[in-house]
Amino acid sequence: MLSLKKYDHSFHAYIQGTILIGFALLMLGLIISGNIVYYIAPTMMPFIYFAMVTFFVLGLLQVFRSTRKHDDHDHGDSCNCEHDHQIPGPSWVKIGIYGVFILPILFGFVVPDRALDSSIVENRGIQYGSGMYTKPASAQVQSEGESSGESETSRAEAYLDNPDEYMDHLQAGDTASLDGSSDELGDHYTVEDFYDQEWFDEYYIELADELEQQDVITVTEENYLDIMTVLDIHLDRFAGKELEIIGFAYREPDFEDDQLVAARFSMTCCTADAAVYGTLVESPEAVNIEEDSWIYVNGTIEIQEYNGYQLPALVDSYIQEVDEPDSPYVYPSFR
Repeated sequence: MLSLKKYDHSFHAYIQGTILIGFALLMLGLIISGNIVYYIAPTMMPFIYFAMVTFFVLGLLQVFRSTRKHDDHDHGDSCNCEHDHQIPGPSWVKIGIYGVFILPILFGFVVPDRALDSSIVENRGIQYGSGMYTKPASAQVQSEGESSGESETSRAEAYLDNPDEYMDHLQAGDTASLDGSSDELGDHYTVEDFYDQEWFDEYYIELADELEQQDVITVTEENYLDIMTVLDIHLDRFAGKELEIIGFAYREPDFEDDQLVAARFSMTCCTADAAVYGTLVESPEAVNIEEDSWIYVNGTIEIQEYNGYQLPALVDSYIQEVDEPDSPYVYPSFR
């Protein structure tokens, strides 16, 4: 009976070690192939390396423990605490528990790796430019006529958007603007508001001056969000300027045949926090571009209004299909 129990313990230790090594090999495969960029932002790579090494070492220790030989007087791999460290329950329960860990490893090796596409955009919505003045449909404030019971949600959102302003209104007794009945807190920030924000510093002013001197503004993975922010804030300064950008094609349901969006996913940590940013493009060639195709666009910046917002659009645009970039996502510069 003791031998069977020790054999069962060794078997479970071997399976657990194999699972840990499997996760380590999966991460190693993604790193070697370069497909890790589909799931993790570059700033998170040190944690991936640490996790990979840790899983591999712990997995080897577990496999080593499973191969140790014990005599009948040895309590095996127990810790002499008189507790049973095995997974409780019948065999099918143990198989189900291990399956939760084994299936992701199998899917990771079998399912092809690919970047997020327009199907995700439809669910999350798209932010034009830097998203400073526009929000995806899922993030819009509640419309008029909704039940009063939902006004508490609006107050919570108002507090999260700007805690200081919320508390100022609360102390002043201005409850009308807190429950969403007034547009004061619900409106988007103005340009002047952003000058007061901590993250807005002289860098963006200097970048605007630098871009204004260029004949053609080139948007890259590294400067994407910075340039989109500058265009939102100083749009008047860049009307008529030439801009080139790369993104995947996306269309809103109400678009004309000559309209599309050159879109990019922005990632801070991983795909779970990915947001979609896009630049409106107008060109007769747009009708021939299939959705999700990667395109290079060169056009002239024009101020247009879409869904009540002023935003930069590229008109008289030249569009050419290109291969997917090595880095399909863009990332905050944190400058």
